[in-house]
Formats: sequence, structure tokens, C-alpha cells
Amino acid sequence: MSSRRWVAAVPAAPAAWPVEDAAEWPAAIVRTIRPRVLLLAPPSSYRSQAYCRAAEGLGMDILVASQGEYSLMPELAGGLHLDFADAANAIERIAVAHRTAPLSALVPTDDLTVELASLAGAVLGLPHNPPQAARAARRKDLGRAALAAAGLPVPAFRRVDLFAALDLQLQDLSYPCVIKPLTLSGSRGVIRANDRQQLHDAWQRVQKILADQPIPEERQFALVEDYLPGAEVAVEGLISNGEVQVLAIFDKPDPLQGPFFEETYYVTPSRLPEASIMRVVQRMQEACRAYGLREGPVHAEFRVHDGEAWMLEMAARTIGGDCARVLERVIGRPLEELVLECAMGGQPALSPPQLAAGVLMIPIPGAGLLRRVEGVAEARRVPLVEDVVIAIGEGYAMQPLPEGSSYLGFIFAAGPSAEDVEAALRQAHACLKVVRVPAWQVEVG
Repeated sequence: MSSRRWVAAVPAAPAAWPVEDAAEWPAAIVRTIRPRVLLLAPPSSYRSQAYCRAAEGLGMDILVASQGEYSLMPELAGGLHLDFADAANAIERIAVAHRTAPLSALVPTDDLTVELASLAGAVLGLPHNPPQAARAARRKDLGRAALAAAGLPVPAFRRVDLFAALDLQLQDLSYPCVIKPLTLSGSRGVIRANDRQQLHDAWQRVQKILADQPIPEERQFALVEDYLPGAEVAVEGLISNGEVQVLAIFDKPDPLQGPFFEETYYVTPSRLPEASIMRVVQRMQEACRAYGLREGPVHAEFRVHDGEAWMLEMAARTIGGDCARVLERVIGRPLEELVLECAMGGQPALSPPQLAAGVLMIPIPGAGLLRRVEGVAEARRVPLVEDVVIAIGEGYAMQPLPEGSSYLGFIFAAGPSAEDVEAALRQAHACLKVVRVPAWQVEVG
């Protein structure tokens, strides 16, 4: 797409105008400048480079705001350095950047930056989700409460104190149940328990997983709720001025019954009955309203059982990891382009899906140091497979769920049907052999 979409042909600013305070520039001059988008991204985000490529293709300038001053990515190293834990200071620095050169939109890439983007958007007067809505989308307990208040179907749930007596908090609890952190993503720390002893063991495990969380409340508390049976799907959408546009619905064909809930296969289009798909879309729209979300990407996960769609969780961001690549094969454009256009107030045009597509988030088979992954070339030769990406290098200390927070890599495939795509992903995965060695811990002193 040409940058002419965004740039008006009017004269440049005379040198006398105060470039140090761009907020005071005449409106006609501001319109001559390429839109400038602030991308709020953790330094470990998979998404930063994809957004930078998308912005260049759309004729936009992008300023990356992240933590830390050292990065191999030029956009991070030369961007705006913030302390995400100090929201007030971060917002002030964003405001200074806005006064220097006006920002047109704010785009958070990950859960960590969603709340900050909403707070900064409110201060700068840019399109944003209400801060309380952004918070509900990041915190599972607040999201559950919002759904319940709106009369939407939710499992029985309670917030528990991980450092208080267990028995007093779990009276009248039914089993099986699931304990999960208030935050975190990718099913990290999510554990099913079929009885009180299993819950006690999971309770202690979640305590340890949350020990390094920076926010005290999110270290201390967790959510316990009824286990929901049924087929699981993920929904990717965009919200513009409160209107939800569903981009894709992914089946998760592996049964996710616990005790852990590692996500592996995502395949679209969904093979659920049409009535179930319509129910998922309806509940997605209702949930966005219940949370109060009005702008930007949204990623939600549902269990479908007995004619009802039960939301597991919803986040005000795109699909995680490198999985967004699979959407380009379905909608014909990079997901990041759509998000940026939506952030600018546009209504992205979409073509009807031409292909089925899918991704396998390659699971980590066990703890240890990665030596190598064999069979990658063979996996790439499987018909319909488009790419096999090993995301971690030799010597990486691997940790599976529920403690782990990363995947071994990704396999992408596209083809004429969801069944063909799923079969190709499974065949390619079977080609891989992960070689690992034990990771020994040495105590000194």
C-alpha cells in the first residue's frame, strides 16, 4: 500500500514554527506528516519486527517503546525507553515524545503493555480502550466478574489467597476444577485438579510459578474455577469504535483435558457446526461489551459444550507468539497491517478466505538443555507445509508447562481443507526429534 493513503499534499512547515512543541503546529501541517504510531512492546516480544515491517508498508513511522536500553533490534535500541512498572513516569515520557512529534495512535503488542497503552491514550486524547476495560482483559478474575455481572455464562469461580489457609477458602468446591494465575498467558500455571490433594499440589506449584511476578497482588492471588469440558476454539478479532469484526476462528483439535493445557495445533476454518460458530461469535461480541473494550485487537478462547460457548479468557491483543503469520494466509494481509489501520481509525477491507491454514506451536518435550532438533529439513518437505521455525538455540534451558513460558518453535501449513492442513502439521511434527541433555544446577559456597 502506498504512503499516499496517509500523506496530504500541502506545503511544509516554515522554519519559524516551534518544532520543539509539535502539539502547537497548525493542523494543516500536522496532516502533511506521515502518521507516527507508538508501539509498546516488551523487549522479548515476537511482534515488534512484524509491526515495523507493516508500518513501513503502510507509509507510517513507528516509535517503539520498550524496557531496557540494549537490543540487537535497531527500533528497540533507538526507541523510547520506559519502565513499564512505573506507569506515571512512562506516561510522562510518552507525552514528551508526543509534544516533540505528534503521535497518531498507540498499539500495545502484549499483555504487559495493554494497560499502559490505555492510560497513555486517555492522557493524550488518542483512541484507546477505557483503562478499566484493558485491566479486565489482562486480569482473569476481573474478566470473570465482568462476564458474570453482564449475565453471560461463566463457570463457578473464586479468587483465592495462595498464602492463606487452603481449607477455609475451598469449602463447597466441586471437582474437577482448574487453578490459574490472575495473569500470564499461553496456559502457563493453569492446572486441573480432580480432588483436594491434587489441588493442594497444584496450589504449591502455582505459588512457585508466580514468585517472580512484579505486582504483589498477582503473586499472592489466583483463580479457582470449575473445569469446563468441550471442544476448544480461539477467536481473533478487531474492534473499532465498539464494533467487533471476527477475522478467524481456530479449532484446537488436540483434546485439552489436563492436568496441563498446552496449546499445540491451531487450524482454521473451524469445523464446528454453524450453530456453534454463531454462538461463539455472539458470546465474543457480548464479552467485548461486558469488558468495555472499544478499540484494537482482541484474542479470545472458548469451550463449546451442550450448545453453549463458555469463554475461558480474552485479551486485548493479537494472537500470541509467532502465530499471527498463519492469519496472513487466511485474510491475505499481515495481521499487523490490519491492527495499524484499525488504530488509525480505518476499516480494514478483508477478502473471503481462500485457503485453510494452521500452525503447530511445537511443544517442549521435557526439561533440559537443547542440543539440537533433527528432522527439520524432512519436516519442511511435507506437502502443504510452508515453514518450520525453531525459535530457540542450542544450549537453551528448556522448561515445559506449566512452569515454562516458551515454545520450541512453529510449523506453518496451508491447503485446501482444514483436515488436510491438520494432517500435514501432524506429519511434519512426527519428523522432528528433539535432542536434549540434563541441566545440572551447581551450588557454590
